[in-house]
Amino acid sequence: MGILAWVIFGLLAGIVAKLIMPGKDPGGFILTIIIGIAGAILGGFISTLFGFGDISGFDLRSFAIAVLGALLLLFIYHRVRGR
Repeated sequence: MGILAWVIFGLLAGIVAKLIMPGKDPGGFILTIIIGIAGAILGGFISTLFGFGDISGFDLRSFAIAVLGALLLLFIYHRVRGR
């Protein structure tokens, strides 16, 4: 369930990250969701790397990690796309 949970979290995290970090995205809603999924997976990988353990399932901590990962990727995307 680990990867599937991060994909579902990514869908939600992409939406929340878009609300937190608004801006004009050329890809629109779909690209934001894809960035959210990738950010959730990245956030899960980084949190496991730093020793937060194997987070699987839905809880507030794992959702916050997914949102932070999505925000990180959205920030990077805005910086790269802005040039």
